[in-house]
Amino acid sequence: MLDFSREEIHEVLDTAMHMRAEGYGRELPLRGKTLAMIFQKPSLRTRVSFETGMTKLGGHAIYLAPTDISLGKRETTEDIALVLSRYVDIIMARVFGHDIVEDLARYAKVPVINGLSDHEHPCQIMADFQTILERKGKLEGIRACFIGDGNNVANSLMLGAARVGMHMTVITPPGYEPTAAVVSSANDAAASTGSKIAVSNDIAAVSGADVLYTDVWASMGQEAEAAERKNVFEKYRIDAGTFEMADPEAVILHCLPAHYGDEIEYETSRLPNSAIFDQAENRMHAQNALMLHLAG
Repeated sequence: MLDFSREEIHEVLDTAMHMRAEGYGRELPLRGKTLAMIFQKPSLRTRVSFETGMTKLGGHAIYLAPTDISLGKRETTEDIALVLSRYVDIIMARVFGHDIVEDLARYAKVPVINGLSDHEHPCQIMADFQTILERKGKLEGIRACFIGDGNNVANSLMLGAARVGMHMTVITPPGYEPTAAVVSSANDAAASTGSKIAVSNDIAAVSGADVLYTDVWASMGQEAEAAERKNVFEKYRIDAGTFEMADPEAVILHCLPAHYGDEIEYETSRLPNSAIFDQAENRMHAQNALMLHLAG
């Protein structure tokens, strides 16, 4: 998220909101362009939103499964980046290690988009910000709370919020907080925007929040910890009690897939305040705007 200035984030979001409101018409700004999509982790939203989005913009997307590209095994990441740069106009990578995205960006001669890594999930946060803008009309001064694991989504939310002047509190069980390095980076970025970044172990920190956000308790690759985490995170969920502590007009967000009954109560997810499916749709619009910003 910190690769973008505040102005660039708003430029991308303005484009995304325009495309969602006005549609795509007959203009094909990425006609003749090709997107390579590298997947180490499977995904419904990431694959379909990027592939559909590229089609709407007139371009073409190629899905590269883990069996097609064994990053760092059959070929070095450097060679993969250099070869793909001879064929395609943009590379998107959904991977485990963040170092893979960094290496792709270091060696590629075309733009590289982080579709998700264990460290950050910036495409999701662009869609989240678009959704908040649509519901609240602004980002600056909005008070958001993320409830759950201090994971890649929490990291990008803190860093992105710091960039745009939004207040962000990450609420986790003890021992599951975001790393001190990420919190420090977010606070450094927040110094120029007035954003307030905080980490808490107290679910009551959601009091008066404008946005409530959660994610799965065990991310992909943490399946062995799922049972233990279910006990640890039991009180860290969005349910009727949590929602009652927030502002009555609070927006409910979840980046999906959801485990109903765990991190979010099904009934709460279907309230009029919930924007989780707007969020899912906005992945496509925000990513399309990002691709136009990078390669249009």
